[in-house]
Amino acid sequence: MSVWDDLDLLLDSPSSLTVTSNTRGTVKEKADFKAEEDVSALRKAIEGLGTTEKTLIDVLTQRSNSQRQLISRAYEKATGRTLIADLKGDTHGDFEDLLVALVTPPALYDCHEVIKAIKGTGTTESTLTEIFASRSIRQIKAISEVYLEETGRLMTHDLKSEVSGDYGKALLILAEGKRDESTHVDTAKAKEDAKMLYEAGEKKWGTDEGKFIEILCHRSIPQLRQTLVEYKNISKKTLQESIESEMSGDLEKLLVAIVKCVKNVPAYLAERLFKSMKGAGTTESTLTRILVSRSEIDLMDIKAEYKKLFGCSLYSQLESEVSGSYGDALKLLCGQSD
Repeated sequence: MSVWDDLDLLLDSPSSLTVTSNTRGTVKEKADFKAEEDVSALRKAIEGLGTTEKTLIDVLTQRSNSQRQLISRAYEKATGRTLIADLKGDTHGDFEDLLVALVTPPALYDCHEVIKAIKGTGTTESTLTEIFASRSIRQIKAISEVYLEETGRLMTHDLKSEVSGDYGKALLILAEGKRDESTHVDTAKAKEDAKMLYEAGEKKWGTDEGKFIEILCHRSIPQLRQTLVEYKNISKKTLQESIESEMSGDLEKLLVAIVKCVKNVPAYLAERLFKSMKGAGTTESTLTRILVSRSEIDLMDIKAEYKKLFGCSLYSQLESEVSGSYGDALKLLCGQSD
C-alpha cells in the first residue's frame, strides 16, 4: 500500500499546515551566537584573495534565519554594503542562489520564488503548485503582504494575468488565503462533500471540476481529512486516484498536490525532492527551495518520509547528485543523522 492510500492514521496525526512548530527542523538557533564574530569571519572570507566558500557555508547553514537577519544587518553596518550584494558578487550559479536564499527572510524568499515563476516566458506552474499547496494560510498571507511591499501590486492580480482556466481558478483561491481555518470537524458535512465529489467525478460522465475546486480549496485541513476518509468509504477508491483518473494537466497536478498536502506535507515535499534528482540532470532550484524553506520547519520529517518512500536517505541521494560547494552546503542543511 502506498503512503498516499493509507488513511487509517490520518485523523489523529498533526498537520504542518495547521501546527506551527520548529522542533522538526534540521537547523536550530546557534547557542553562543555573536553576530559581530560571524560578520568578521564572512568579511575575511569575502574580501580576502579568492572567496573562502567553506566559511560562508559554515556560518550561513548553521544559523537560524532570524540569526542570519541579525548578521545581515550587522554586516551592512560594518561595511556599508549589503551581504546579499557581496554574496552575489563573489559566488555564482546554484551556490550563489542557495546563499542568497539563506539570508533572505522566509516570506520574502517565497515571494521571490513566486515572482520568478510568473516572470519571463511561460509560467512555472510546478513551482506555484508546490508553494500554494504546501504553505499554511499564515505563510500565504505573509507572502501576499511582502509581494505588495516588493512590487506595489497585489499578488493575486499578477497571478490572474498569468494563470487561466480551472487551474488558475483553483490557484487563485489558494493564493487569496481563503481556506477555512476552523479546527472543528463536521462529519455529516464531510460525508456530504464526499458524496458531492463522487457524483461530480467517478459517478458522472465528464467531470464537474468546479465542485472539486470549491471543496478542496475552501475547506479546512481537518475537515478535508475527514472527507478523504468518507470518500474512500463511498467510492472504494481514494480521492487522489479519482482525480488522477478523471482529470489531466496542471489542474490535476494541483488538486493531487492539495490532497497530498492535506494528508502529509513532508511526504509530498520528499516526493518533489526525489523527482528533482531523478532522471537526466537535477532541478537545483527545487532542491534549494525545499531544503532552505523547510530547514527550520519539518525537514527532519521530510527526511523520514523520503527514506520510507524511496528506501534510501535524502543525504546519500544528495551525496550522489550534487557536488562542490553547493552540494556541501545542501548536505549541511540536510544534516546527516539518518
